[in-house]
Amino acid sequence: MAMDVVDYEIKGNEMQFVEVELDPGEAAIGEAGSMMFMEAGIAMDTVFGDASGQGGGGLFGKLLGAGKRLVTGESLFTTVYTNQGQGKRRVAFAAPYPGKIIPMDLNLLGGTLICQKDAFLCAARGVSLGIAFQQRLSTGFFGGEGFIMQKLDGDGLAFVHACGTIERRTLRMGETLMVDTGCVVAYTPSTSFEVQYVGKIKTALFGGEGLFLAKLTGPGTIWLQSLPFSRLASRVFAAAPQRGGSREEGSLLPGFAAGGLLGGIFGGDSSD
Repeated sequence: MAMDVVDYEIKGNEMQFVEVELDPGEAAIGEAGSMMFMEAGIAMDTVFGDASGQGGGGLFGKLLGAGKRLVTGESLFTTVYTNQGQGKRRVAFAAPYPGKIIPMDLNLLGGTLICQKDAFLCAARGVSLGIAFQQRLSTGFFGGEGFIMQKLDGDGLAFVHACGTIERRTLRMGETLMVDTGCVVAYTPSTSFEVQYVGKIKTALFGGEGLFLAKLTGPGTIWLQSLPFSRLASRVFAAAPQRGGSREEGSLLPGFAAGGLLGGIFGGDSSD
């Protein structure tokens, strides 16, 4: 299927969304639940699989496309938004957590992009969503993102999202960068990706960086995120009450002070 050529505009700073402009007959595909709004004249249809039209015909092709998405942890269904009106129409997709939305022109990236399995947000119709298996077993067992990652194929626009600030780097031939495994958002297929043991038990146990790091070797382009969502979630969980009720930090004095303040607010003036 020929790729639809769409215009877009990314809005917001920390909680971003992308508006995709569709000409009559053009369509965009998005993850289930990612749509923010759409203008009148856009028809929404949920399909089984990745909606790219490249998975082959018939039931087998649909099952194959759906199976790929299920393996990467995504929904079995994809939503297609088609402009059935006479003029230009817009549909918007919102990121599920704070961070940045990154536009990826697959035509300029050689037609393929490898990304973490929950990074895909939306794309122009015709972009194929598949899976990429890491060739080294060590990467699968210890790579943070695991043995399976998403693969985007085509020559159109795709949008991925990541948490925190995004860093794009181009690695020269033989240039190597050691990265926390959760900070790897995406990379071009020419980049070598493997997981390396940090080498010292003391560093791994007390350095706070874990036992393994991702080793990325050029040539290729990589995208990194400053705050993996898993790290953010673990900090939120650690700060949440663990035994019911409220969790006070520090001495007991803040609790007594807060109690007195609330008592004054809800109890009124006791001198009356």
